[in-house]
Amino acid sequence: MRRRMKGASGTAGDTGDSRVAVKVRVRVYPGTDGEIRGTVVEDFGDMAGQAVDVGEYHIVGPARRWAVALDAGGLVFVDSDQLAAE
Repeated sequence: MRRRMKGASGTAGDTGDSRVAVKVRVRVYPGTDGEIRGTVVEDFGDMAGQAVDVGEYHIVGPARRWAVALDAGGLVFVDSDQLAAE
């Protein structure tokens, strides 16, 4: 599979908030006690995979759409409904 590269401004995701894109500041888990801030560093878009189950065994859940570098350090992977652009 060929990876699609983004320009300096990133590309808007197909989220409810079209301002979410690579290099955009966001709130992760907005409106919750766990709300944190950071910057989107990757949009996996259509590369986000499907859950994998083999028989009765759950191997892995689906990949998350966005990678966000947190202001406090660290990296989280989240879906579009867990983000809000600042």
